[in-house]
This record gives sequence, structure tokens and C-alpha cells, in this order.
Amino acid sequence: MTKNQSGPRHYLQFKDFAREDYEHLFARTRWIKEQFKRYQRYWPLEDRTLAMIFEKPSTRTRMSFEAGMHQLGGTAIYLYTRDTQLGRGEPVEDAGEVISRMCDLVMIRTFEQEILSRFAAHSRVPVINGLTNEYHPCQVLADIYTYVEHRGSIEGKTVAWIGDSNNVCNTWLQAATIFDFNVHVSTPPGYEVEPERAGIYNDDNYESFADPLQAARGADLVTTDVWTSMGFEAETKERKRDFEDWQVDPEMMGAAKKDALFMHCLPAHRGEEVAAEVIDGPRSVVWDEAENRLHTQKALMEFLLLGKIIPSKKRKVGK
Repeated sequence: MTKNQSGPRHYLQFKDFAREDYEHLFARTRWIKEQFKRYQRYWPLEDRTLAMIFEKPSTRTRMSFEAGMHQLGGTAIYLYTRDTQLGRGEPVEDAGEVISRMCDLVMIRTFEQEILSRFAAHSRVPVINGLTNEYHPCQVLADIYTYVEHRGSIEGKTVAWIGDSNNVCNTWLQAATIFDFNVHVSTPPGYEVEPERAGIYNDDNYESFADPLQAARGADLVTTDVWTSMGFEAETKERKRDFEDWQVDPEMMGAAKKDALFMHCLPAHRGEEVAAEVIDGPRSVVWDEAENRLHTQKALMEFLLLGKIIPSKKRKVGK
């Protein structure tokens, strides 16, 4: 395997791609998903290998990447940091140099974004952010595709984020600047958005609300996440108290538009950040959202390894 002279293209945060890249990914996702539903084999990544490095455990991230790589004809290797030399103090830079010489693509799910960036700086192959404390681009990629699938373009729409200003929230804010939609953010005091941490430098596409009900008013999409993200378990008791009034319940969904969707990146805690009537209700698309992690990530891996695939148009009879 030879190193690209200009360096590989990575996907470390949502703003790494332009809108035209995402439009291409959505078109490819739609086509790839159709093949999957028809049981049509599509193996563009045959003989390619994905290394999946997990410092944070996961259900959806592992399943979607591992199954996705297999469905594209490739192989996925699972590496848990505690079972590797990374868990014994090997420098991230050294791991990047070695692992990237033995595979074609790397997905990392870790804590600090800095770890991901250091690995990518020493990788010969594309690196994908499977989740960090700061960002979760693969999740929002699937979320926006799910919205497009159900409602069409998200441009000009309003997304209400209710709860903690965590990695998913940060990524929604980056996405808003690319797709030109609005994000209404409502967090308890002390948990507000940190623009620099979110990687945004103006508030043109988002507005903060002290009252979550007001944030949801008129929204096209209401979304949330657990009150205590992985790595913050010591704060669970305190957060349950602080977030008590930030549950997405039927009243909050009633303040949104009549055709508003509800999303949650899962796993969910019914009775905490979301009421059971909402997540299990008719406006919830959480299962489509979860499945679309598989299909959007297949399109992402295809794009990073093969570039833009333009399907050949079948010649019409008589032409």
C-alpha cells in the first residue's frame, strides 16, 4: 500500500466535508440502501480492510461499521484498546504509523478529539471519527439523511436540540452552517453550548433558549440524547436533578409542528430524557435513524476509498 502524495482524506468532524460532498453521499446512500433491500450484492470494497479501534464500547457503531464493511465486500477488524499496545502506553502516533500500513481504512471511537487528530496525522489511510467527546459526525450524517428520507430537504428548517450540549449537539451546529438550517438549543444552566468547543464561530444558524418548550415551538425536528454521556457517569445523580425539566414529552412535541419528527441517537432512557409516548409514538423515526447509520457509513467508506462514484446511465432503447 502506497501513501497518497497529498495525504488521505479524513472524516474527523462534520465540517470536514462541503455540502456538495454530502449531497453526493446522500445520493449514494439512497442507491446503496436500495441494493441492500433488494438483496443485490455490491462489493466495491472487496479485499479492503477496515480497522475499528474502540476506546469507548458501542452497539450501533460497531454493528453498523462491521456489517457495512462486510456488505461492501470487505473485512472489518475489531480492536479494543485495552487488548492492544495502545492500552499499555504505546504512543498514538506510533499506532497510527503501524496500523495504517496494515489496512485501508480506520474508524476510531475514543474520548478526546486530540487523540483522533494525532492518529490521523500519522495515518497513511483515511480515518473516520466513530465518536469523540467533542463530535459525532457519523450520527448526524445518518440523522440528516433520515430527515431527508422522510421530509425532503432540511434547508431552512428548524431543529430543536433539547438537553446536554454534547458531541451530537456540537455536530448538529456544524451541520446547520453547511445545510443552512436553524438549531434551537435548550440546556439547563451550566450546560450551555461552548462555541469554540463546538467548532462554530457565529450564531447565524442557532439560538439558545432557557425554556425547552420555547425551543421546540415550531420545530420541524425535535431531537435529544441521554443526560449523562459516556465518560461522565460520576455526574449521573447531579445531572438527573439538573435536567429534570428537559424531558422531551408529549407537551413539547405538541409545541413543534404537527408533522415534526422525533430523533434520538440511542441508547435511550425512557422516563428521563424522553417520554415513552414520544420515542414509541407515531412521529418517532429512531429505528430508521439507527438503520441509516449502516447505509450512510457504507456510502462514507466508499467515498473515502474510491472517491465520487457516478452511476452509469443505462442506454434507452432506440437511443
